[in-house]
Amino acid sequence: MTPILILAAGASRRMGGADKLLQSVAGQPLLEVIVGRACAAGRDVFVTLPGPDHPRAEVIEGTCARPVWVTDADEGMAASIRAGVAALPQGAPGVMILPADMPELTEADLRAALDAFEQAAPPRPILRATDEGGTPGHPVIFPSDLFAKLRCLAGDEGARGVVQAHNDRVALLPLPGGHATTDLDTPEAWASWRAGGGGEG
Repeated sequence: MTPILILAAGASRRMGGADKLLQSVAGQPLLEVIVGRACAAGRDVFVTLPGPDHPRAEVIEGTCARPVWVTDADEGMAASIRAGVAALPQGAPGVMILPADMPELTEADLRAALDAFEQAAPPRPILRATDEGGTPGHPVIFPSDLFAKLRCLAGDEGARGVVQAHNDRVALLPLPGGHATTDLDTPEAWASWRAGGGGEG
């Protein structure tokens, strides 16, 4: 089974002092919503967090998710990926990397991506979700033979370089609407999304 790694150790620097992962979506903090959908997908779930005293840590208490403390989270996304991949169980066939600020991704979306990856013939691809127009987004699932490269990432570019270096292995999976590309990391993005009816269901 392919574990899910939720990246939630970022600093929300573009939110003007607010925490984007604690913003309310259908009456719950966004992080709680994303973790709930990941847990419902029936896989092991790991969540990178800045530390046990951070308010986000309380949000995942009582869920299926296992926290992964990222002591060097200020470096950027790479630190979360390194720590998260290092925490994965031995023998995992791959890992779904899921940013926590994507409120339109559903349990069904996650299951569709996991099923597509796990049913692929070896060598398994890098599976990347797209929106319905074909624009690549998230989640992205990396096969285990690339874990070593994920553990060597640096900076705030995430795993983009690994995807680019192995572009011949990328398989695209269209998801409905803008599910794969709607990420909310500014107050303006949140306001626009809510004005369009986001977060009500």
